Amino acid sequence: MAHRSWCAEVAGAEASNERLEFLGDAVLGWVVADLAFRQFADLPEGKLTDLRKSVVNASALAETAKGLDIGSYLMLGRGEDAAGGRSKPSILSDAFEAVLGAIYVDAGSEAAYAFVERVIGANLLHAVLELDRLDYKTMLQEIAVRQFDAAPVYILSEDGPDHAKLFSATALIAGQIHGQGQGRSKKLAEQAAAAQACLSLTRAAGLDSPV
Repeated sequence: MAHRSWCAEVAGAEASNERLEFLGDAVLGWVVADLAFRQFADLPEGKLTDLRKSVVNASALAETAKGLDIGSYLMLGRGEDAAGGRSKPSILSDAFEAVLGAIYVDAGSEAAYAFVERVIGANLLHAVLELDRLDYKTMLQEIAVRQFDAAPVYILSEDGPDHAKLFSATALIAGQIHGQGQGRSKKLAEQAAAAQACLSLTRAAGLDSPV
């Protein structure tokens, strides 16, 4: 949590979080690339690169850091704090990477992977929707009527504090679960569940993936 501005003002302070940020950046790139590669088997290399960039950038990471309330725990110099450093995207995104680096050092690669998957993994499906502008709920509606003569039904639940809600959705067709997903809004959660259901149903039918 120690920003370089704090270290410059506090006598005898240990090193800032910049080395951990360097490590966390590398770990983050690896985990997101692995998640994207495994979850979207039909995406070409160029799309995978675009997908990774859409969730691994200062703006996106800053939003994730805000959801985790990292800004409240930052150790900033008086000037930086007074200048609104706790809400600056560059400082928040760097701090998020430093936290990830610390998790990797303290608990190992499996814990670091699980952390990234939990806080960023749900954003990947949303990012795919933005990349291709696909409406998976509409697509699933068409598949469900064609294959089951029934419309999808979504069951929603939510978890977490008000400032960092995480919604979960389950897509059912004719009473059977075909997809599940999460997102920072009900709409994103339903789209994620619909996307998974579309993938499952098209592959089961031996058709090309919609993603």
